[in-house]
Amino acid sequence: MGNLTENIDQLMDISVVIPTYRRPQLLGHCLNALFNQDFNGNFEIIVVSDGPDPATREMVEDRRFDKRLRYFEMPRKKGPAAARNYGWKRASSSLIAFTDDDTQPEKNWLSAFKDAYKQESKIAFTGKVIVPIPDSPTDYEKNTAGLQIAEFVTANCCCTWLALQQTAGFDERFALAWREDSDLHFKLIMEGIPVVNIKDARVLHPVRNAPWGVSLREQQKGKFNALLYKKFPALYRQRIQPSPLWNYYLMVISSLVFVVCILTSHPWLALYFFVGWTVLLARFIYLRLKGTSKSVSHILEMIFTSICIPFLSVYWQIYGAWKYRVLFL
Repeated sequence: MGNLTENIDQLMDISVVIPTYRRPQLLGHCLNALFNQDFNGNFEIIVVSDGPDPATREMVEDRRFDKRLRYFEMPRKKGPAAARNYGWKRASSSLIAFTDDDTQPEKNWLSAFKDAYKQESKIAFTGKVIVPIPDSPTDYEKNTAGLQIAEFVTANCCCTWLALQQTAGFDERFALAWREDSDLHFKLIMEGIPVVNIKDARVLHPVRNAPWGVSLREQQKGKFNALLYKKFPALYRQRIQPSPLWNYYLMVISSLVFVVCILTSHPWLALYFFVGWTVLLARFIYLRLKGTSKSVSHILEMIFTSICIPFLSVYWQIYGAWKYRVLFL
């Protein structure tokens, strides 16, 4: 763990914290956008690697000419929430902006936050995320574009140091990049700290290339839904998910009952549940394909993953409920 540049003695107008891990090329684009900010003031960039990362360290070394850049490495991987906490606690400003290593802030991003800040001791800001996708996106691209309508995301937000201190920052139990931003948002709400939307604070969030079947791997994030629900049940139902994913549970139950009926020699009952599962599956596939790419590869991906997703989703939801000791569906 180390700091590649000397600590900045003068107080900054704003500090930018970026968690990263083994994505030096993406981080480089983000840093270039920050170096080119149209900003009348002093700011620093705090990059925190979520674990030892020689390639990222080398990339940052090449940018040592810019004294605004500071770099730290976590001793071991703990997740982006922990990396963000590590960063803001070492900030030289009372105003801390957060973004991700795969974003490209627009030139007036920091200026928009600075202009909105009126020296309030405890306040938070959220900006606009722009996700460019093609006219016929993949399911993954379409889901990523949901960032554009999210209330509060760590790809584009800003908080005072005292607001972060009062809320204890990010909950490091959210070990993946999922729901840790909603958790901070809900804590700000519960503490009565204003969250102001700044439309002119914009970041570009290109969609990264994703492997075939990526949605299956994404299901493990569902365990953190249980943690967020345990902490804020009312806000979770109001702002995240109004009701359980009953269609997933029906698909899982139908398929399991079908198998039991086959094994116990009840063919007509088995047929009934098989038809029910097929109808639910067809609807699920249709909704995922609606407005997305109709390439053969993507259609096959949607069919295969739609069969698997309900089982994986229910498993991770139950796992999260058990792990965090909460009744959550």
